[in-house]
Amino acid sequence: MSSESSQPGYVCAHTHLYSGLAPLGMPAPEPAPENFLQILERVWWRLDLALDEASLRASARLYVAEALLAGTTTLVDHHESPRFIEGSLDVLADAAQELGARLLVCYGATERNGGRDEARAGLGECRRFIEENERSLVRGMIALHASFTVSDATVREAGELARALGTVTHVHVAEDAADVADAKQRGYDGPLERLMELDALPAGSILAHGVHLNAAQVKRAGDAGYWLVQNPRSNKGNGVGYPRHLDQSPLVALGTDGYDADMREELSALEAEARENSVALSGASARAQLERGRELAAQRFGLSLGELDAQDSVTLDDEGRVRQVRVAGADVVRDGDLLNGDIDAIRAEAQTQAQRLWARMRAV
Repeated sequence: MSSESSQPGYVCAHTHLYSGLAPLGMPAPEPAPENFLQILERVWWRLDLALDEASLRASARLYVAEALLAGTTTLVDHHESPRFIEGSLDVLADAAQELGARLLVCYGATERNGGRDEARAGLGECRRFIEENERSLVRGMIALHASFTVSDATVREAGELARALGTVTHVHVAEDAADVADAKQRGYDGPLERLMELDALPAGSILAHGVHLNAAQVKRAGDAGYWLVQNPRSNKGNGVGYPRHLDQSPLVALGTDGYDADMREELSALEAEARENSVALSGASARAQLERGRELAAQRFGLSLGELDAQDSVTLDDEGRVRQVRVAGADVVRDGDLLNGDIDAIRAEAQTQAQRLWARMRAV
């Protein structure tokens, strides 16, 4: 006789919905990248340049659907599509609202393709979305791609906009040593210090990665009320290192950085990476990272943790399979089936759009 157990829904505290099609045959970079910056230039920055509305919609719907089927009820997204900026956040938000997932969404302003005009367009999309969004399951934020791809003026403008709109900033910080080197070349002690000195980070801001922050910097971030999000599968895949000092902050959550939003898989990766890097990380502290994501989500949705947990839940059978998922008090998965969309049709459209996307990506 089987039994079932219910628990709060999982939260993926940092990801990229635009990467949802990547597992469907994304072409390998040529020549093969030799470092993190080359991975960005030859893979992810080519992918985001190739995105259009149709491929982004297919990517978002696939990613959100698979997340819900894995028991993940909230996604914290960080988006870029430089040739499709205005309206891009609506595409992501519509996918989440339609399928029934909570979503925190933002456009990562950058100057890497079109300079300050591109950055202004990215911040403008964040503003437009926050001011216009009325979706019950979606909230907007301000975002920067990373310190090393923006000027001081853009960093300042992001902070000013976040405060004016009563929200926070979401940004990659010290994912790779190159981010640290860039900040130092600009006259700062590091990317965290640069963002803080330029007043870009309201309390509650989300800093993805933090791999190359030292213990004092992590403590400073925690003391300031910033969330750090560890992404073990991505960090290993990109070869950027292991963040050894995150235990210096009480505000550390778990994300996937574009990998699928199966948070139990990410938790297992965290535990394995800690062992491999000889970092003392008990099962309790590893699970605490997963659980703190719910605190982050509750904070951004203006709920208490108890209110969020009462509304968003996942029920597992005795073999650990997801049987039921509820978001905002409504069933979105029942008996292991997606309720608000046809998963087979979503996957089929994703395959179709992926082939179009790879063709455009090869031409970038």
